[in-house]
Amino acid sequence: MKRLVGVSNRTAAGGPKAGGLAVALWDALVQRKGLWFGWSGEVAGTARRGVELFEEEGVEFAVTDLTEAEHEGYYLGYANRALWPVLHYRVDLANFDEEQYDCYRDVNRRFAKLLYPRLREDDLVWIHDYHFFPMAQDLRDLGWTGRTGFFLHVPFPPPEIFKSVPDHRALAKGVCANDVIGFQTVSDRDNFAKYSVAELGAKQLDDEALSLDGRRIAIRAYPIGIDAVEFQKLSHSEEAKAAIERIEPFLGDSRALILGVDRMDYSKGIPNRFQAVGRLLDNAPELHGKIAYTQIAPPSRTKVEEYAELREQLDSLAGRINGDYGDLDWIPIRYLARSYNRDQLAGLYRIARVGLVTPLHDGMNLVAKEYVAAQDPEDPGVLVLSQFAGAAEQLKDGALLVNPHDTAGTADAIHEALTMPLAERKRRHEALAEVVFGQDIAWWREAFLADLDPSGNGSGSVVSLRG
Repeated sequence: MKRLVGVSNRTAAGGPKAGGLAVALWDALVQRKGLWFGWSGEVAGTARRGVELFEEEGVEFAVTDLTEAEHEGYYLGYANRALWPVLHYRVDLANFDEEQYDCYRDVNRRFAKLLYPRLREDDLVWIHDYHFFPMAQDLRDLGWTGRTGFFLHVPFPPPEIFKSVPDHRALAKGVCANDVIGFQTVSDRDNFAKYSVAELGAKQLDDEALSLDGRRIAIRAYPIGIDAVEFQKLSHSEEAKAAIERIEPFLGDSRALILGVDRMDYSKGIPNRFQAVGRLLDNAPELHGKIAYTQIAPPSRTKVEEYAELREQLDSLAGRINGDYGDLDWIPIRYLARSYNRDQLAGLYRIARVGLVTPLHDGMNLVAKEYVAAQDPEDPGVLVLSQFAGAAEQLKDGALLVNPHDTAGTADAIHEALTMPLAERKRRHEALAEVVFGQDIAWWREAFLADLDPSGNGSGSVVSLRG
């Protein structure tokens, strides 16, 4: 079995292997005695000349620090202030700075130079996410000729949006140095294909292949999943039960829990969600005192100005809605700007009558899948899901799909979810569970690796992702 080399901005070194990427990559690296390369998470005064090496369960880690200038220019700057907003369709929030782009390119080149000497001829290299758009090309420039794949965990926007990035061609050419390029959805894949044909002169061979500079490149949708069985178990854990006990006084005997769980990010559409709950209370006075909306939103990227402004907006909206509708014994919105562990969240998901997952744009959104996995099949809640979440392609037959920009429509969907008969809730949950448990994290990983390693040295059977 060929060795797998994972490349990601952050690794799971020394910590719990939780979350989509960490779980998927870790299992494959353990199985193949692989190498995980990335940023150490530390910011140092000067650039590290080499890498720090250590081993966990047979997996070798090679990590390096960022300098303060690299952290500001590559990570906080170009990755988070330029690429992240554009990839989430928010060109209006993007900041294009030439020096930050130069820093982003320098970090990619430096990382490639640190990784290249550690590669073996028959390694499989799997690069993850927008932090490393140019990485494959940088490795090729150093002489690497082995099989290399790239997976984008966030959306890829239509060509006219991606073209707003001043250096879009260089970035896309870097991605095209991979042999396999994976996307969360068919829509993302098609956007990349249209861009590559129009801007790079690529030829589209079929829906899942491009030809560029004499090379065939596979472009495919691999919707990432979760470890559904494990998450279902978490929903019955002692920590899950403790979380339920803590929230029960707020719910009382008759209040239905509406739950949102998101990083505090403008792509998540939380202000729109607050407004929809306010509209629901406008339109349905019979629900006053009967619902309990809890929004968990741990802050992220607190050093980026747009995130501080979002925090202020959420504080204001929650305060206004609670001031308008709250009573001595009832607060409509409980807005918690802090994080909870996966066991606690699993318990909350399990008892939530409505899972509110309404991002403005998301690569996949694994919260939607975790909500489904945690539900009681005999009395399931209802998933209200944005049509712009990547998960909507897979979960459209069981979720109530909404346009998060449509405040009235989202409010109506929440009302429908709250009043949905048990038989329909069970039917919808069965359709959702079939996808979430059938197309889990292992399915995603093995599907990608089967295409990355056409020699047939994959680690298991793969269900086809075509169609």
